[in-house]
Amino acid sequence: MLAGDIQDDYEIIEGEKIMAPSPDWGHVNITANLVTIIGGYARTNKFGIAVADNFDVHFPDSSLYKPDFIFVSAANEKLFIDRKRMTLHGVPDMVAEVFSRSTMKRDVGIKKDTYERNGVKEYWIIDPWRENIDVYLLHDGKYLLGGHYENWNDDELLRLPEDERAKIEMEIPVTVLDGFKIKIRNIFGWYFE
Repeated sequence: MLAGDIQDDYEIIEGEKIMAPSPDWGHVNITANLVTIIGGYARTNKFGIAVADNFDVHFPDSSLYKPDFIFVSAANEKLFIDRKRMTLHGVPDMVAEVFSRSTMKRDVGIKKDTYERNGVKEYWIIDPWRENIDVYLLHDGKYLLGGHYENWNDDELLRLPEDERAKIEMEIPVTVLDGFKIKIRNIFGWYFE
């Protein structure tokens, strides 16, 4: 950064300005996959738009976050105040955060509480190391765990007894898109199945 440049890679969490870390390659891959899959489906069907990383979300409670992924339904597109500056004022329909070592406590703590308090309908917490996702759904103003999903490889699945293998969900429903489903492997993978 050059002298005099304004650094705007921060979030405002409970009134405190906190620097937002730069994402690593795995993180970028996951958010790009979410935008490609969810965003592509939503855009094709005119259900809304999806964006990732470095998009300012100004919540009604004065929190300013840069979620790793957001989805805004067509009904809420008016929330985009300034598309050139990548700014949203209001509450996205869906948010996802991808763990990094410096943010994971906030992702499961204060950010989850803030998203719940402000009315984000669906919140995904993604662990890139264990390749699992916890999906929280808003019910009566409170988040309930809608599901815990893990990315199993073929060898792991083959080692499981058949009755256990049958219980494993290999797709995640996107509730804000009426249950549109995503293969877990496509979220974490480098290529789509």
